Amino acid sequence: MSRYVSYRDFDWVLIGFVLVICTLGVVQIHSATEHSKFAESHLYLKQIYWVLAGVGAMFLISLLNYHALLEQIHWMYIAALASLIAVILFGQKYLGARRWIKMPGGGHFQPSEWVKLILILAVAKYFADMHERDLSWPDFLKAGAIVGFPMLMVLAQPDLGTALTYLPVAVMGLFLGGLHWKQTLIVLLIMGLLVPVAWMKVLKPYQKERLTSFMNPDADRQGSGYQVNQSLIAVGSGGIFGSRQGSQTHLAFLPVPQTDFIFAAFAEEHGFVGALVVLLLYFIVLMRLTQNAQTAPDRAGAFVVMGVVAVLSFHILVNVGMVVGFMPVTGIPLPLMSYGGSSVLFMFLALGMVMNVRMRRFVN
Repeated sequence: MSRYVSYRDFDWVLIGFVLVICTLGVVQIHSATEHSKFAESHLYLKQIYWVLAGVGAMFLISLLNYHALLEQIHWMYIAALASLIAVILFGQKYLGARRWIKMPGGGHFQPSEWVKLILILAVAKYFADMHERDLSWPDFLKAGAIVGFPMLMVLAQPDLGTALTYLPVAVMGLFLGGLHWKQTLIVLLIMGLLVPVAWMKVLKPYQKERLTSFMNPDADRQGSGYQVNQSLIAVGSGGIFGSRQGSQTHLAFLPVPQTDFIFAAFAEEHGFVGALVVLLLYFIVLMRLTQNAQTAPDRAGAFVVMGVVAVLSFHILVNVGMVVGFMPVTGIPLPLMSYGGSSVLFMFLALGMVMNVRMRRFVN
């Protein structure tokens, strides 16, 4: 089977657009941090190293037969749960949350990021094994449990933003798996009943403030609404072609401009035109990924690629919506642009799985 697999079958156009987005991210990280307390840390250089490591990991994972990975997914799923338990027990605490495991050499690893890839494979395996039969309620509950257990463990860290990124995997799997409209209505009704309970019993006060401040950021300008207000000012001050001065970014009014609010920093410096270019690049990437799903050799491959599409789309939608005040501040990074090794590695590993499927589309 391997003799039919060649790097000539890579989607080089997709990789080209991905690397353009990464380059814009590195340039913006450098610009956003050169006059800040992070200047001496050279975060942009670290981001380059992470991108290079991600590209290498993408090529390596593309060589592994995704069918072999799907056959071993139960062990990978157990390892994913074990890593999340390890975070809760031994993780590094920062700003009230325990999300990272300290690695030798001073680095930090965030297991909840790579768990997304495991969930994409697990959901793809589950629905592929159903062989297109009608989705029953037991099937629905099992699929929900596959995603639900890791999601609850990430919420316990607490990390609401990352936990929410697991939902698109389940939703995409259920949608492609044959969810009936009656089941959809019942689920929406149940969620409508559970949301008030979660609001009162599960979410912490600061999480509630984050979820509500975007609706009225002026109500608490120096508190929960501060981030949204500064982001809106940054985006607005960019105008059509941008402001190279970038006062909101360079004078440190905009919080974490190299991570969560990198799109706001980019919009301030490059304006509406620059922001539109970035969104167009993401749109092209999503369309290429969807095209790869359409040419997948089997049902499992299509589910894997569409799982990546779902997660990437959710990240972009929530992050950009957060920056312009249409979504709550949840700490979800902008894929391929925001600084962060775990996020970059996950994205390239996910792209490696997409290439894995693409390279085998002509193999019988």
